[in-house]
Amino acid sequence: MSDPSSTEPSSTPEHPTGSGHPSSPDSPPQPPEVTGEATPAADPLTQALADVAILQAKVTELQDQYIRGQAEVQNARRRADEEVSKARKFAVESFADSMLPVVDSLEAGLATQEATPEQIREGAEATLRQLKSALERNKVLAINPTAGTKFDPHQHQAISMVPAEQEANTIVSVLQKGYLIADRVLRPALVTVTAPQ
Repeated sequence: MSDPSSTEPSSTPEHPTGSGHPSSPDSPPQPPEVTGEATPAADPLTQALADVAILQAKVTELQDQYIRGQAEVQNARRRADEEVSKARKFAVESFADSMLPVVDSLEAGLATQEATPEQIREGAEATLRQLKSALERNKVLAINPTAGTKFDPHQHQAISMVPAEQEANTIVSVLQKGYLIADRVLRPALVTVTAPQ
């Protein structure tokens, strides 16, 4: 016969949670256990501090870029000022260099003790050609209008008006040449013009 005290599997169901406490349908739900690990969304202060650190780094970077930019502007301005100063100081360097052969020719002509009038004239003409060539290389061009040219008040200065057969307000003769330098009037030509009829 079987022993009623023998061990048989209990027909009483155990609690599924394994806590050893029977669950009651009327008991309230238990809160989750706190493990001590905070989720990222649960700490806005840490996130805000991280954002502030990022912004401070960006501000520092922008300040550094601004300081470098200002230094570059100052250097560029200083270099430009130096270039302008040099340009003003040596503006006539090219022109002076063009004049040196003319000076040499004049000195050589004056050093000749027994030159004939013909030789003096030839030397003067050669020196004048040198001088005109030097002026042209430096953009200095003569204003020498021919008779009958329309009077231009921007390039000509009328000294007198004379009656003539040609059209009124035209140039009769040039008393003194004028000169242009790089399309700017350096000196107007002195001319006589025809009087209105």
